Amino acid sequence: MTFNSSALFMTSVTFAILTGCASVSSAPVKVSDGVLVGPNGMTLYTFDKDVAGSGKSVCNSPCATNWPPLMAAKDVSASGDYSIITRDDGSKQWAVKGKPVYYWAKDSKPGDKTGHGINGIWQVAKP
Repeated sequence: MTFNSSALFMTSVTFAILTGCASVSSAPVKVSDGVLVGPNGMTLYTFDKDVAGSGKSVCNSPCATNWPPLMAAKDVSASGDYSIITRDDGSKQWAVKGKPVYYWAKDSKPGDKTGHGINGIWQVAKP
């Protein structure tokens, strides 16, 4: 192999690996510092009052103002540990391992985890 064919081979292998990873889920969730974060890099949380696998969020109206849900577009699909629930207002929200995930309105920058442990019922979402 020459350098050019080696580079082409490695590019093809990298593309195949990344394509395979992208097909695992279309969820816009990443792992950062051991916790799940949204596409904006902000920490995601779970609510202990949500029942895993119920397909519902019990954090609506005023609760959702302080704990904005990680919304899902209508045309996306989920797989693996990621699912999509339908909220009371008909909008779609991402869930991880059956638990809806939320942001905390008082986190001001990526890496903040100030919502963890609030009222003993909000936890950082973990992979």
